[in-house]
Amino acid sequence: MLNALVRGYRLIGVVTQPDRPAGRGRELSTPPVKRAAQALGLPLIQPEKIRIPEAMTDLRAWAPDLIVVAAFGQILRAELLALPRYGCLNVHASLLPRWRGAAPVQAAVLAGDTQTGISIMKMDAGVDTGPLLSQRSLPIAAEDTAGTLLEKLAQLGADLLLETLPDYLSGSILPQPQPAEGITYAPMVKKEDGRLDFTRPSVELARRVRAFQPWPGTWMPWRDSVLKILRVSTGAAQAPPGARTVYRGLPAVGTADGLLIFEEVQPAGRKAMQGKAFLAGVRDWATPASG
Repeated sequence: MLNALVRGYRLIGVVTQPDRPAGRGRELSTPPVKRAAQALGLPLIQPEKIRIPEAMTDLRAWAPDLIVVAAFGQILRAELLALPRYGCLNVHASLLPRWRGAAPVQAAVLAGDTQTGISIMKMDAGVDTGPLLSQRSLPIAAEDTAGTLLEKLAQLGADLLLETLPDYLSGSILPQPQPAEGITYAPMVKKEDGRLDFTRPSVELARRVRAFQPWPGTWMPWRDSVLKILRVSTGAAQAPPGARTVYRGLPAVGTADGLLIFEEVQPAGRKAMQGKAFLAGVRDWATPASG
């Protein structure tokens, strides 16, 4: 989005999250927005919280006419919302008022929605409750994960923002209140949400695998560790919920209404592999699950 904005507007600064430990080695990871800002030579701050006095001092010094927010993950207080003369616009990855909140893309996949989209809204003190400037929809493909959908929505969001800004800044379009009906909420996803509960229906579990890819991922207990489940399909054959079995040469587990078939998995400490390759290396898969 930065690369798109810089072609038509003067950007005076960027705010993003601090570098944080990531991966097995817990080395500091640089946010992609930071790398983009540095490549463009833009001033950058990375406050732990946007509300701290030092961050607000920097923002006042920048004296922005407009602030654009995308997947920032922090609440903007009234003082900051009132700072730019054109306010703060949020590029939100859903068709508001559906899926207000922290994880709209994951929520849409998890719910089995057939479409999602981008909403450009003027921010107010609520959580994704501000009036709308524009929206554009996008179909959710059967194979879409949260990761692939986010990539599509990032491009859609940049395109829609660039189309919307000239009319908004000129006053040709005015923010319109969100519909009062159809409001849903997308809570923050936690790491523990990735454990698969095989007492649930197979289609629901398959959606969970796609919704939580790449993070936090989905998994099941396996031996003394976990088996990450990367890609699945479903089958109508029956097995007790949680019982491990083999279906057409692939590892599978019984659910509430059929089988969840593992097309691609990742055992602890190993690389991702096809389900058939995993099955070829284990002798005790087809036994009742213990966890």
